Formats: sequence, structure tokens, C-alpha cells
Amino acid sequence: MPGTLYLVATPIGNLADFTQRAIASLKQANFIACEDTRQTAKLLEAYGIDKPMRSYHEHNDAERSVEWAAEFEAGRTIALVSDGGMPLVSDPGYRLVRAAIEAGAAVVPIPGASAAICALAASGLPTDAFYFGGFLPAKPSQRRAVLEAVCEIEATLIFYEAPHRILESLKDVAAVLGDRACAVARELTKVHEEFLRGTVSEVSNTLGARPAIKGEITLLIGRPIAVARALGDADLTSEVAEIEASGKSRMEAIKTLAKRYGIGKRDVYKALNP
Repeated sequence: MPGTLYLVATPIGNLADFTQRAIASLKQANFIACEDTRQTAKLLEAYGIDKPMRSYHEHNDAERSVEWAAEFEAGRTIALVSDGGMPLVSDPGYRLVRAAIEAGAAVVPIPGASAAICALAASGLPTDAFYFGGFLPAKPSQRRAVLEAVCEIEATLIFYEAPHRILESLKDVAAVLGDRACAVARELTKVHEEFLRGTVSEVSNTLGARPAIKGEITLLIGRPIAVARALGDADLTSEVAEIEASGKSRMEAIKTLAKRYGIGKRDVYKALNP
């Protein structure tokens, strides 16, 4: 009889956020597949779980998935964990799930903490519809391309971001999406947990005034601003001409107006070219 793959959510900070079912699943497994054996070892020690660990990460997931297909066919049970949160969410695991399914094994999700969902619930932004985009690209051009692609989605946008890039990302958000409502959730469930809420510019100014920004960050961006309401009776054609007369290019003029009215560059362009 084929084996089982448990997808076990682990705490994202506070070790107390670990369910009884998750503990039982790890104890039932023949071995635990994990990103960082040192990180997982701390969790196992805290809960008295004595099981062998095997590394499973982005550099060996293809190889491991092929190798462990035989484990499932032999009826063995594997528990997959990430360093924090639900496995496969911005982490490797897809190939292993496919290998388990193809081997006829049961794939059993063991729910628990998720930074994206926790941040959304406490953000103060609409929760009826949301889009999760994982980590924003590190390169500015690629990051802006991602933001351009989601600018018209009528939902709260959720991204993960590194602390050393958050200010640049907020700058790109303002330029591409406009000065929308947003929230930055930092160090969720940990001692220094923090939520910053406001417009993109307000949150950016708050973070920019700090000597350093640390911790894991979840960035949430509100829905598109109603362009008609934001523009009111503005005469964009005249304003563009005035800015261009000062020596700036048309694209620079569009960026200036997007920032002035708190909307995206694409919205300004559409308003100028109905």
C-alpha cells in the first residue's frame, strides 16, 4: 500500500503556535524533510520529537522528489516542513507533492501558521478577495513589471519582502500603483511584532526615518484607488503641458501626476488617452 506525505505547517515565530495534530504527524513519519535541519532541530527538541531529518530545499528538490518516490511506493511516510509557515507557500515542495500523487500516496495537509494570512487578517485592509504574489523580485525592473501586471486586480495584494529592500519596493509601489492604502507587517508572532498602516507614502516615511529596518516583512497593498474620484476636475492635459514646458519628458510628467493624485502611471496614461 502506498505511503503518505504530510505537509506540516510550522510556527512562523512563536513556538507555541504548533498544533497537536502537527506534532502527532511528525511523530508518525519515517523521516522529516526540511529546508534547514538546524532550524527544524530546534522545533523537534522543543516538542520532544525524535525523528531523522533529511534536507529538502530549492537546490535538491528535483533530485529528492525522484529519490523519495520509491519511499512512497514502499509504504513509508514523509513529513515535509518549511523553516516557518505552510510548506510550498513561497517554498519548494511542488515536485515532491507531484511525486507522491504519481506514486499513489496520500497527500495530507496539516494546517497552521501562515504569515500572509495572519498579516491579511490584522492589516485593516479588505479581506474578501486577495492576491498573494510571494516574494517581489530583487531587480527594480522586474519588480515594477510584476506590479504593473497586478495593478488592476480588485483585491488586496500580498507580497513578502526583505527588510533591506522594503523602501525601494514601496517607492516602486507608489510609482506604479499610486499612493494606495497599505500595511507592513513585521516580525509576525515574535517579540517585536509590528504593524504599520496608512498610505504607501506614510508607511514609507515612517520606515525611512529609522536607522535600520530588520525582521521578516509582509507587504499588503489596498485595492486600486477610484481614478475618477482621485482626479476630480483636474485638467491633466494642461498639467502635462506645464510640466513638459519645464524641461521634463512626457513620461516624467506622467510619473509626477501619478504621485500628485495618488494613482498609478497607467491610470494617468489612460486618462490622457481615453
